[in-house]
Amino acid sequence: MQPYFFPYIGYFQLINAVDKFVIYDDVNFIKNGWINRNRILINGKDNYLTVHLKDASSFKLINNVNFTGNRNKLIKTIQQTYIKAPYFKDVYSIIEKVLTYECNLISELAHKSIVEVLAYLNIDTEIIVSSEKLNYTKNYKNQERIIAICKELGATHYINANGGQELYNKEIFANEGIELNFIKSQEIKYKQFNNEFISWLSIIDVLMFNSKETVRQMLSMHELV
Repeated sequence: MQPYFFPYIGYFQLINAVDKFVIYDDVNFIKNGWINRNRILINGKDNYLTVHLKDASSFKLINNVNFTGNRNKLIKTIQQTYIKAPYFKDVYSIIEKVLTYECNLISELAHKSIVEVLAYLNIDTEIIVSSEKLNYTKNYKNQERIIAICKELGATHYINANGGQELYNKEIFANEGIELNFIKSQEIKYKQFNNEFISWLSIIDVLMFNSKETVRQMLSMHELV
């Protein structure tokens, strides 16, 4: 999966379901995607929390895209939004740790947001950054790349987000000795102050309103298809 900035809980369900998780940062940047933004609850409505980028382009690799300095504003927005949430004190320390982390690349900041949440939830899945650890042939495209990565890691079972059903073919993977499944999240609901519930917001929202133990139970609320 590409590195996403404080991604939604389904991203963490996927990480929790596997032994090794590849952060796929040496592919082209996706504009208007989730690499540099996610949604949080502001005044009862979903709003984007966006890290400003510098010269972002779909012609650049994710790990070559820089971000600019609106981090203090993001910290303040999160503080003002969730200060009365039941688990604000514990989760706010994660926000500060991520948004004060010294780096210049959006891939590094997104990576940091992911690993800090994993540490908080005590998830010990091995995280592999593709640009740092893998030597697969970069000329491969789409599922050919994924199959090459699986083979390099010795994987016989590959699990992707549910949206990958449009991209990857189970028969092609099976011919390479790899079982392919997709993770499909079940409905997850919880109390968001006294507002009408808005689903699939950033993990920030989930953590602010739920105990660590409850969130860990949510990580199992999915099926493989």
